[in-house]
Amino acid sequence: MKKQHQADLALLGVTLAWGISFILTKNSLESLETFNFLGIRFLISAVTSALFFYKRLMKLDRTTLKYGLLIGVIMFSGYATQTIGLNYTTASKSGFITGFSVVIVPIFSAVVLRKLPKFSSIIGVVSAIIGLGMLTLDANLQLNIGDFYTLIGAVCFAMHIITVGKYAVQVDSINLAILQIGVVGILSTIVSFLFETPVMPAAGSDWFSILFLAFVCTSGAFIVQNAVQKYTSTTHTALIFTGEPVFSAIFAYILIGEVMNNRGIIGSILIVAGMIVAEIDFDLSFFKAKKGKVIEE
Repeated sequence: MKKQHQADLALLGVTLAWGISFILTKNSLESLETFNFLGIRFLISAVTSALFFYKRLMKLDRTTLKYGLLIGVIMFSGYATQTIGLNYTTASKSGFITGFSVVIVPIFSAVVLRKLPKFSSIIGVVSAIIGLGMLTLDANLQLNIGDFYTLIGAVCFAMHIITVGKYAVQVDSINLAILQIGVVGILSTIVSFLFETPVMPAAGSDWFSILFLAFVCTSGAFIVQNAVQKYTSTTHTALIFTGEPVFSAIFAYILIGEVMNNRGIIGSILIVAGMIVAEIDFDLSFFKAKKGKVIEE
């Protein structure tokens, strides 16, 4: 199996883990404040990752440190706004709004590269924006505050995908991932002590959620993403991440019986359709290559 295919499969596993993370996070927020929860989750993840890869961390250089701090701040912004939003919206809606980041990626990439976005990206963005409106706006065309925070988080996660794709190929990807996780943990803890009343979880169910999120959805997921994304393209990564909101909706239905209304379902379908259409060139190039191969034969 080619390295690119292995990388794509690994990223699919990451997407599955992030899909269930919305439910576990929402459950944890019932007993913990936002940054208290994030601080515990990401510090546990950072410390265990650092202990496991301590030999690599001993070789940490200034360039990796610089990129890790930059991407870490972006990641903190994404998780902070997304988690605040989860206090006021549903897990399934949060998943689909967060998935909107996939549509933003090609647009941001075009801006950074100073090129006009491809036609499929424009169509995808239009479809996703219409779907986002159907999913989040009420009858009075007002946006829920939780959905608004989550949308800001989606923009931050789009920047995270782009910056990881740009810098992970230049430095040690494992060290880069650990630094990002550590930055989120430290900043969350500082904010928690400044504005919250931090406590340690008491219930076993809270600890299960936090440890699963720390080890599987944070350490495992981000180390895998940073390690394998260098073997695939940003477009491939964004396309695979379109599965995250779908998984979040499935898990929300199975685990807590969360069901969307018809308008929300249509909006969600338009968002996912927009994500796929925005990356359609990947599929077209694949079929063109296949067609060319058949002609040659």
